[in-house]
Amino acid sequence: MIYVISDLHGYPLEEVTELFKKAGFSASDHCFVLGDVIDRGSDGIRLLRYFMRQPNVTLLRGNHEDMMLNSGFLFLEITDDSINSLTGRKLGAYSNWMMNGGLPTIDALRGTRDREIKYIYEYISEAPLFETVSTDNCDFVLTHSGLGNFRKDKRLSEYTERELLWTRPSIDTEYFDNGIITVFGHTPTSVYGEKYAGRILRTDTWINIDAGVARGCSPVLLRLDDMKEFYV
Repeated sequence: MIYVISDLHGYPLEEVTELFKKAGFSASDHCFVLGDVIDRGSDGIRLLRYFMRQPNVTLLRGNHEDMMLNSGFLFLEITDDSINSLTGRKLGAYSNWMMNGGLPTIDALRGTRDREIKYIYEYISEAPLFETVSTDNCDFVLTHSGLGNFRKDKRLSEYTERELLWTRPSIDTEYFDNGIITVFGHTPTSVYGEKYAGRILRTDTWINIDAGVARGCSPVLLRLDDMKEFYV
């Protein structure tokens, strides 16, 4: 079975693992985490450590992991002095990350051993920007935020990082019309209307699984084989 989840934003690790148990997730299944594991909440680094240990979990990079990578120069030394001494481009990258909820991630990394920080950094550096998967019933494209500047003849490898990490499709955006469904997060479903808050939003060509953890809702785990949704 193939599962997808997205935009956990530091949600409590114990509740995430309980959600996986509730869904019956096993060693023979695979889960794709569509980015934004970190920031805003306090358990982002704990979640990353957990996913790193799971051979049947694949992390896709989200825009928050990307902002963390853009501030990778901090990982050499995360101290008040090293942060206060930032200038120019480095200060801009750090400030952008902090304005988007990066402080809990920085706090969680303070005191972490250099070797472990290196492993975490390498893990998110190697996270792909998209994946394609298939079930018996359907083919899927998985990304963090959808497909910006979409064209039917455009190869997935031709999309830029920004188009895969920062896109916000409108409710009437249409993607592939040949039975391929695009699955993404990034935009809380409540943006499309409060009636969608805390739940998955589906259209004919795409599924948004960001149920709105960043807005106080709980994450949703979706099983692609039968489209069953699992809630905390």
